[in-house]
Amino acid sequence: MAYENTDDGAAGTTAGGTGAGAGAEPGVSDSLRTFGAFVQALREHAGFSREEFGDLVRFSKHTVASIEQGRRMPDRDFVERAESALGNTGALRKAAPHLTRQAGLASWFRQWARVETTAISLYTYECRVLPGLLQTEAYARAVSLNVPPLPDPEELEQRIAARLARQELLAVTRKPPTAFSFIVEQAVLERWTGGEAVTRELFDHLVELIARNWNVEFQVMPTRRPTHAGLDGPIMLAETPENRWFAYSEGQQNGRLIANAKEISLLQHRYAKLRSQALTAEDSLGLLKRLRGAL
Repeated sequence: MAYENTDDGAAGTTAGGTGAGAGAEPGVSDSLRTFGAFVQALREHAGFSREEFGDLVRFSKHTVASIEQGRRMPDRDFVERAESALGNTGALRKAAPHLTRQAGLASWFRQWARVETTAISLYTYECRVLPGLLQTEAYARAVSLNVPPLPDPEELEQRIAARLARQELLAVTRKPPTAFSFIVEQAVLERWTGGEAVTRELFDHLVELIARNWNVEFQVMPTRRPTHAGLDGPIMLAETPENRWFAYSEGQQNGRLIANAKEISLLQHRYAKLRSQALTAEDSLGLLKRLRGAL
């Protein structure tokens, strides 16, 4: 489980934005910045480059950079391996439990983010925008600038940086790698959010990601589909290392973490039906390439 000091209230309301779309990504906090600066100082004092240090702690140099810049919550493995690599002073281990995410971030998203960080399976059906874990920087920027109220420049950059940092969850080098299933409406892909250039880059990114990440299954729900199990909206499901399932549901200005077994079972049945109704992974990849070729 990721280290995090949270004093969550009841899940249910949000301070702004949506998890998949515009604004509920984990952000930068003073505690994350301070912890990151301390890691960087210890690393530089030990004489390691980010790449060398990444090899020692078995995380990519990009993840190391995200943690040092305060953009990513370090998980337990990072803290323990960093302690070992940087002299076993105990400082990082003692500081980690006091880390918090950005003040004002909705409690329901903090709860979901903790589940997401260590999940062994993550299933997502989306009918509004491409899931944040699959977005490019340009697409994430376009989504954020499309939904009022528009963020100020600093908030926008923090939001995008946090969303891109979350994509480390997709890495096949994680132990164990998380198994992902994404089902996305064809209309989302054909909306051209951000324009032609952004869409072209997005399609290239998706094709490359699907080819590179064997742990990611991507399916498209065709526009013409007379029977459709997802008409009630997006679905997000996560399985923990203890094989417990959680779900997440959100609306325009609210969201909630679902732990009720009966509700989760219902969403699992709907998701299973969606998988059978969507195009196969192979046909979905073929559609992506045809859409890209048409641009």
